[in-house]
Amino acid sequence: MEVNAASGFNGFAGFEVLHAADGRAEIGVKARPELLQYAGLLHAGALGALIDVSCGFAAATLAGRIVVVQYSVRCYRPASGERFIARAHVVKAGRRQLFVEAEIFALNEGGEVLVAGGDAVLMPH
Repeated sequence: MEVNAASGFNGFAGFEVLHAADGRAEIGVKARPELLQYAGLLHAGALGALIDVSCGFAAATLAGRIVVVQYSVRCYRPASGERFIARAHVVKAGRRQLFVEAEIFALNEGGEVLVAGGDAVLMPH
């Protein structure tokens, strides 16, 4: 999507839009050294950014231009992986606010592992 290409932060982080349509979005990112914390795990700030961006793309498929009002992050386990995918879906789309939930999965040779989750409230802009 052109919005992703226009976002300096998304480019810096290496976020890729894998899917965005019908109130759903998938954002992927490779585990690069710049996104890892001291122990080699994906930094909690990167997890938060994945939740923000994936929720934003899911909401934008229904409401166009949006801004985040608030978002939350829940870390379930250490975020160790070669690649990560955030999957978001709109729970409720109102005229003034959209409520979106996301889950982040670590991808390794053994498959997918749920490492974090969160939600966001967004509004049309």
